[in-house]
Amino acid sequence: MRLLAALAMLLLAAGTSTGVWAHAALISVEPASGSILTNAPKAVELRFNEAVTPGAIQLIDGAGRARDDARVTTSGESISVAMPPDLPQGTAVVSYRVISQDGHPVAGSVIFSVGVPTATQPPANADGGLNALIWLSRIGLYLGLFVGVGGVFFGRWISWSMAGMSVPRAALLVGLPSAVVSLGVLGLDLLGLPPAALVTAAPWTIAFATSAGPALLVAIAAMLLALMALGRAWYARVLAAIAFAGVGLTLAMTGHAATASPEVLTRPAIFLHGLAVAFWIGALAPLAALLSKPTSAVLPLLNRFSRIAMPVVAALALTGLTLAVIQLEKPSALVETSYGLILSAKLALVLSLLALAGLNRTRLTPALARDQRGAPALKRSILLECGVALGIFAVVAGWRFTPPPRTIVPETPLAIHIHTDKAMFQVLVSPGKAGVDDFVLQLMTGEATPLKAKEATLTLSLPERGIEPMERDAELGPDGYWHVRKVELPFAGRWHVRIDALVTDFEKITLEDELEVAPR
Repeated sequence: MRLLAALAMLLLAAGTSTGVWAHAALISVEPASGSILTNAPKAVELRFNEAVTPGAIQLIDGAGRARDDARVTTSGESISVAMPPDLPQGTAVVSYRVISQDGHPVAGSVIFSVGVPTATQPPANADGGLNALIWLSRIGLYLGLFVGVGGVFFGRWISWSMAGMSVPRAALLVGLPSAVVSLGVLGLDLLGLPPAALVTAAPWTIAFATSAGPALLVAIAAMLLALMALGRAWYARVLAAIAFAGVGLTLAMTGHAATASPEVLTRPAIFLHGLAVAFWIGALAPLAALLSKPTSAVLPLLNRFSRIAMPVVAALALTGLTLAVIQLEKPSALVETSYGLILSAKLALVLSLLALAGLNRTRLTPALARDQRGAPALKRSILLECGVALGIFAVVAGWRFTPPPRTIVPETPLAIHIHTDKAMFQVLVSPGKAGVDDFVLQLMTGEATPLKAKEATLTLSLPERGIEPMERDAELGPDGYWHVRKVELPFAGRWHVRIDALVTDFEKITLEDELEVAPR
């Protein structure tokens, strides 16, 4: 236990000394995606909300050719992609794949046109086969850490017997190659490479350079120590304790939860959360196997485990709640985001697991104390817990593919400012992309005081795509602004905007400008 306390203090110190890490998000692009330019830009500037490492940056020019002469430079949160001098006219695409501080890739594309737009398309995303391999390898890693290492710890420190270790041993043998595969497919994902590239050095090199690389090495070391602890050496209990601590440590070294701010709280929380999961889930398979023994031998063990499990489950719930609050930021994210939906599914499974544990403690274990014939029912309940735990692993592995709500940067509305001596009109367009948009019009005089109008009309057109002027009446909202909601903008491009404000029955102010609408 002193070892666990020391490791927790180490994590606490690490949390106070490192910077704030988060899942990276693109916050600005120059030129704006969807721009139609007269001349080719000298460079495309990408700015993120944190420092990132380039994984794969690709330029496809207006002729549809993949270019290898675009120079990439980085400076903190910014990445600059210098355009070649002979960039032809047409629609160009800069696809990016960068590595955030939590070791996960962030991908996207910037599209701009030089002259008349063409049909250039962004490169395809990673195939489903690679994503499936990432998901499966993560489940295998969870089996090795929680079922394997947790099971060995249970045998050495709780049951004081290595009976029923066949499932933990098998889980370790699954977890070790899964950890290796996890490292390789992480590199493939970071670089956007196919599975065949696993035989090259590039994916392994870049994976080791992320925070996930050292974390997976700790996971491998923990599982190897757990395998050694299965032997009869006098120091086997020490190895089991070190391996058990390694479970919490590997989770606290990388990932969405561990790198959330404030790390002084999140790193120790995920460390303790991982240990609690390993303690609970690791005990299930050995307990089910031990129920074939006489009641007099099993019942003291069940009672001892039950007493210890109560504070462990309390710690599990407290740390899980803390991490969920930090990651979600608001309750509505549970149903409004992919991350929240996965968390909701996990919570439903955890509640069923708690219900089974409560049934075991209050009814099935006392029934076993009264009669040996209660063993099969308790065993079935524990095996059902094992199945639910596997479902939790499968659900939680999906978090690998979605950022937590705390890292989602709200899209900044597209804004234009139209100014003459007589009036100033501010136009906000949300989200400012092709599709359905909302417009907010702020009407002011030339002196920047509110302009009182009887009516306001918004007219939009896109001549280059054959879109004739579309006129929509604006409604004055309680906020004092004029609103035009759910406007269908079918194409990206430079839209012509005209705003007519009827000031009196005899006076109308009309201002016009251009609006760059990005692709969806």
